[in-house]
Amino acid sequence: MITTTVPQALSHQSLFSIDMLRDEARQLIESGTIDCNQPIYVLCQFIPAREWVDVECELERNGFLLRDHIADLNPAQFWSDD
Repeated sequence: MITTTVPQALSHQSLFSIDMLRDEARQLIESGTIDCNQPIYVLCQFIPAREWVDVECELERNGFLLRDHIADLNPAQFWSDD
């Protein structure tokens, strides 16, 4: 009997896309729960701990650091007129 195995890294699909994270951040900002000048890592308060590793990987794949501002996720959307 021949069996094929898929490497763990390839079989694991992240439930989070950068677009989902941007949408979550936008909703939290609109509700006044967070501020766009806070670092991205404040999102960990709103995402289950078991899924945070996936979020970090998705952010890294898209060139974001946890210390970057939430507004950096989508600058045009979070830009406000003063």
